Parts: sequence; structure tokens; C-alpha cells
Amino acid sequence: MSAMYELRYFLEKRGFEVCSRLAERLGMKAKHVRIFFIYLSFFSLGAGFALYLVFAFWLRMKDL
Repeated sequence: MSAMYELRYFLEKRGFEVCSRLAERLGMKAKHVRIFFIYLSFFSLGAGFALYLVFAFWLRMKDL
């Protein structure tokens, strides 16, 4: 179980921070936004992941 927490910490620390920033703006928990993207990816055959990458790119450009 410890390896799972380490992986989660690594991904949250080094990720694009899309879910946490979106959750902050919407006033939600980041966990719920992550679950939304996961379910969207499963049900739409990867479109949720593509949407995540678009948000990541948009946030990166906004930060620059």
C-alpha cells in the first residue's frame, strides 16, 4: 500500500496540476475532479484523457 501512496504523491507533485487547479476554481475537492476525468476516459474511449491534455496545455500557456 505504501508504494501506491508514493506513486500518487509523485504524480500529484510532478503532474500538470490540472485537476487541483480546476477543483480550486470550481470549489470542489481535487479527488472528485480526478475521478470525473477517469470515468470520462473510460466511457468515451480516451476523450477524457485528450481533454485533460488540452487543459494541461492551456494552463501551461496561461502560466507563461
